[in-house]
Amino acid sequence: MNNFTIIYKILKALESSMDLDEFDIETISAEHLKISENRRNRILIQLHQDGYIENVYIRKFVDDTLPSVQILPNTTITIKGLEYLEENSLMSKAKNVIKEAKEFIPGL
Repeated sequence: MNNFTIIYKILKALESSMDLDEFDIETISAEHLKISENRRNRILIQLHQDGYIENVYIRKFVDDTLPSVQILPNTTITIKGLEYLEENSLMSKAKNVIKEAKEFIPGL
């Protein structure tokens, strides 16, 4: 699966949970996303470091090769994460419009 698809799914799950009292951690589990735990954790670390999500506990010991990631019940998407979803959605729509136009207009 494409890493950007995984990022979108994680951010979308967090955005969908904004009306809930507590985030359902299972919605972004490695099993649910059908990826390895290591890949999921690396993506979560990057999303956290880049400011797309908050309230993720990341802990790295000196002898660890990969930090451990704990998704907390109050893990949330940030404004920056919401902007990413909006831009991604608009780009997808634009791509589909161009794709449909190519079918109808020869030479495009």
